[in-house]
Amino acid sequence: MASMPCSFNFTPTCFNFSKSHRTQLPSSTGSVKSLFGSSNSGFLQHGFALKAGIFTGFSLDSRKSEFGVFATAATGKSIYDFTVKDIDRKDVPLSKFKDKVLLIVNVASQCGLTSSNYSELTKLYNKYKDQGLEILAFPCNQFGFQEPGSNDQIKQFACTRFKAEFPIFDKIDVNGPFTAPIYQFLKSSSGGFLGDLVKWNFEKFLVDKNGKVVERYPPTTSPLQIERDIKKLLTA
Repeated sequence: MASMPCSFNFTPTCFNFSKSHRTQLPSSTGSVKSLFGSSNSGFLQHGFALKAGIFTGFSLDSRKSEFGVFATAATGKSIYDFTVKDIDRKDVPLSKFKDKVLLIVNVASQCGLTSSNYSELTKLYNKYKDQGLEILAFPCNQFGFQEPGSNDQIKQFACTRFKAEFPIFDKIDVNGPFTAPIYQFLKSSSGGFLGDLVKWNFEKFLVDKNGKVVERYPPTTSPLQIERDIKKLLTA
């Protein structure tokens, strides 16, 4: 099991997680208005104003979008070619996760999906960590500014409120010109109807024991809905 950069010897920093401070996800059946701000907003730094259905059908063709911005394909042939920084900004070569099944998630602390996703991720990790599952969480503040805290605050939140023991990494960008190389690789390796953009917090990538992306799930797919796919990879 990978070491978890969490310490329980701290005084919790207060966050306001009341409902009034959370940006809710769009209804899958109603008409969708952009949650990401206008096209005049600082989308290069903070995400994108999507004008198509965000979740239902993912009808946006990002390569033809008005922004014309999408991540350049990464050069790595597998996820093991990358080194990332953990929540304490220490280098972590992803080769340390060889022969593991990986579920990679961009997380946020103040999203309407936060509680359910963190709770279910913790359940999955506790159930399958001894069978070879690792969950890699990458905080990102590009969607509704819902991960505004420092790395220390993010670590406090995940470890105290949800007892998260899976690795949490340095805050990164997952879209735009400053996209982290690992996310360039994940997006270029998966493609499909989700396109070149991560659409919201808690999008998920499933990676097999050979370091290859085998599936990508939209934010509205809960971690427990992925359990069957994880079990198949663990027993492969």
